[in-house]
Amino acid sequence: MKAHDELIAELLADPEVKAEVDRLNNSEEFILLDIVLAARQASGLTQAEVAARMGTQAPAVARLESSMTTGKHSPTLATLRKYVEACGKQLVVSVK
Repeated sequence: MKAHDELIAELLADPEVKAEVDRLNNSEEFILLDIVLAARQASGLTQAEVAARMGTQAPAVARLESSMTTGKHSPTLATLRKYVEACGKQLVVSVK
């Protein structure tokens, strides 16, 4: 069985896979996903704990996080605000 790093290196050797990974990594959705997941990780909370603080269920938080990976659904600012506040953070929006 290959180690995780070996498998990643093998996959990224394929130019088509690499191009898609680069496209996704530079998309606003993935950047935002990294930010919200980092907020949850920094808080030490599980999806269930974030959900409880948001007044919802864990599957809703799981759907929120996974929907941002596809780019098919963009959460509202209100939802993002609830999520990051549940993680003890503050949502700050800027335009460059």
